[in-house]
Amino acid sequence: MTESAPEPTPAPDAGTVRSALEAVAALLAPGIPGVAEQVLHAHDDPAGFVRAHADRLDDRGIDEPFPGLPWIALVNALDDQGLLAEFDWKEGSDEIHWQLGRLESRPSVDPLALLGTAGTELPTHEFLELCGRHYGEVGKALAVLDIESDCYPVVCLPARLAGELTAVAARAGFAAWHLGGGTA
Repeated sequence: MTESAPEPTPAPDAGTVRSALEAVAALLAPGIPGVAEQVLHAHDDPAGFVRAHADRLDDRGIDEPFPGLPWIALVNALDDQGLLAEFDWKEGSDEIHWQLGRLESRPSVDPLALLGTAGTELPTHEFLELCGRHYGEVGKALAVLDIESDCYPVVCLPARLAGELTAVAARAGFAAWHLGGGTA
C-alpha cells in the first residue's frame, strides 16, 4: 500500500486575508483606526502603498509590492504609534528593557524591575523569552510579528489575547508567536 501525499492546504481567499489583517490591527491597536487603514491600503493597493510610503519602506529595502507588504505595513504602523519595539538579533538587554518600557501598551508595573542583572548577559532571543515570562506574571504577553528578518518586532498585549493574535495572524498568512511561554 502506498501513501499518498497530503492534500495541500488551500491558500486563504483575499476576503479572509483582508478581514484577518483588519482583526490583527484592531487587536494590537484598539481605538487607533489608522493602523488598520495602512494595513488595508497595503493589501488593497500594494503599488499605491509603496508609492505613498516609499521613504519608510526604503529603510527596509522595499521598493516594490510583495506578498508580505501588509505585514510590514502593520509593523511600521504599530511602531509609529509606539505599540511595537523592533530589536536586532544581537540587541543588548539594557536597550530591550528601555524600549519595552516605552511601549504604549506596556503594563503599569514594570515586570522587569525585580530582574536586576539576572539574565542580562543572555543572547537576545533568550532575554526576550525571559522578558515574556515576566510580562506573563502581570497579565501581559510579548509577541513577535515575524517579518522573516534577523530582527524581532515585538508587541505587548493582554495575555488572554495572545492565542487569538497567533490564530488571526495565521489566517492572514503570517506568523506571530508568544515570547516566554512557547506558542500562544
